[in-house]
Amino acid sequence: MQTSSKTPLILGNWKMNGSLADNLGWVTRARHQLEKQPVHHVTLGVCPPFPYLQSLRQILPAQIALGAQDVSSECVGAYTGETSAAMLKELQCRYVLVGHSERRARLAETDGDVARKFRLAKHAGLTPVLCVGESQTERDNNETTQVITQQLQAVFELCGPEGFHAGVIAYEPIWAIGTGRTASPSDIEAVHGAIFEWLGKHQIPEASVHVLYGGSVKAENSADIFALEGVDGGLIGGASLNAGSFIDIARSANQTAQLAEPLAFARKSL
Repeated sequence: MQTSSKTPLILGNWKMNGSLADNLGWVTRARHQLEKQPVHHVTLGVCPPFPYLQSLRQILPAQIALGAQDVSSECVGAYTGETSAAMLKELQCRYVLVGHSERRARLAETDGDVARKFRLAKHAGLTPVLCVGESQTERDNNETTQVITQQLQAVFELCGPEGFHAGVIAYEPIWAIGTGRTASPSDIEAVHGAIFEWLGKHQIPEASVHVLYGGSVKAENSADIFALEGVDGGLIGGASLNAGSFIDIARSANQTAQLAEPLAFARKSL
């Protein structure tokens, strides 16, 4: 595994933040930043709260894809408060987060629940972003790899290797989400390496899956993170609420991608 030559993916998770006025201001600033200094080598997306999907799909710059923060594990029926994959697709969502740690912890979502959501999202033509990560206790007990591979295995058992084709996995150490703490470079590379090793053992081509890092990624540390081996982009939380910071993070990924291109060409020429 080497420094990624894939087009980086930068996704913003707004969580339960925003308003119609705030969202309009965010879009206006993001569009201005992209017009002033285009970002050509990065795929961008944002995942706002459900009530804002309809309005944002009408005003987001074409370069920024729309995503959702969750999806139901059922197709249709008497599931009050749920939103189906087909509904998200109709709203022109491209991405949907599944298995975010906040939902696993607060709403007791199991690996099986997450796998069913992943499968339905995939079948609807969405790109599910499978969130994996360990708690502080699990980290202290040296259980990180075991926890993450178990989370991956649940999806594999339901969807098979083809379920991961053109897929996205987001590694977010739970202890680093919203805390200001970031995993060390060696920790990030080790976990991403373990994920790619798991993919290889299950005959899932490395090139077909983006593995993102999330966990207090900011404009100030993003360049160093994106330069690490096996990091194909980022799932950005709090920093994505500021359009300027979000685009700055995208620019960091853009610069990394531009540097990686000649290296990838050189490797193919050997």
